[in-house]
Amino acid sequence: MSTYVPKENDVTPKWYLVDAEGQALGRVATCVATLLRGKHRPTFTPYLDTGDHVIVLNATKIRWTGKKLEQKVYRHYTGYPGGVREKAARKSWDENPADAVREAVFGMLPKNKLRDRMTNRLLVYRDTKHPHQAQQPEAYKMAAAKI
Repeated sequence: MSTYVPKENDVTPKWYLVDAEGQALGRVATCVATLLRGKHRPTFTPYLDTGDHVIVLNATKIRWTGKKLEQKVYRHYTGYPGGVREKAARKSWDENPADAVREAVFGMLPKNKLRDRMTNRLLVYRDTKHPHQAQQPEAYKMAAAKI
């Protein structure tokens, strides 16, 4: 008897709908990263892309805990000398709240070749309207936070 190892063709991705209203940013990001990776499936394989599509709604109504909104800074390096770019979380949030959600989820995914494929399956919307009714997304119930 041998261990079952799924092939990428064996996995059919589902569509999940996550309502982020009133939830903390980190809690939403961990939940979404788990779904994108496929860790909720019994056939999870770390080196295969077995995850699902995730639609995050109400990105503008996510809660920031503590003083993160005032103190957090997003940094990236362009690759050139002196190319460190910084943006305050408050400014980034005011311009586009969906970017903060994408950034949080992106940081929780594995740093390998699969990360870009997983990130492409993440769709974040500011409110409850989305154009994916044809995919029949299934509502995903997040565990209630004890905060």
